[in-house]
Amino acid sequence: MNRRQWIIITLISLLALLAGVFSSHWISKTGLASEPAIKAFFANSWKTPDGKVVNSADWQGKVLVVNFWASWCPPCVEEMPTLDLLQKAFLQENVLFVGIGIDSPSNIREFLEKTPVSYSILIGGLEGSALSKQMGNAQGALPFTVIINSKGKAVYSKLGKISEDELRKAIKSAI
Repeated sequence: MNRRQWIIITLISLLALLAGVFSSHWISKTGLASEPAIKAFFANSWKTPDGKVVNSADWQGKVLVVNFWASWCPPCVEEMPTLDLLQKAFLQENVLFVGIGIDSPSNIREFLEKTPVSYSILIGGLEGSALSKQMGNAQGALPFTVIINSKGKAVYSKLGKISEDELRKAIKSAI
């Protein structure tokens, strides 16, 4: 190969690297849920994996940590012990965790038998996936976490696995 070919290969490699860096930053970006999206979230008729209807009006006035997840999603499953730990830690501070399973009720029931958690798990299905997109998850990927303050305003969102420190900090700023 001559020098000119090496320069072209190097330039193409640098362009590919830059494209990867900038697109990965764009892919991981999320927006905060709008007021209509939050209203749609609260207006949805949520059900538990065993079919019981949940009254989302009971969530009003609380800091709500909403986590969209699926049993087939390894990072979702990996972060569940952290969510469970923090639900217990913040329970007395008017903070409520809600897991929205983007999966079938039977898969969620089976999963919860093996991996019980102390926070509410609800069935999202395809509607839940669409709602997560309305709430700022443009890519529709999982896990996706949204924190809604006690006034019903989205104050934080994260696409991807969340760390305990990151979530603690976000919750404390929402309280």
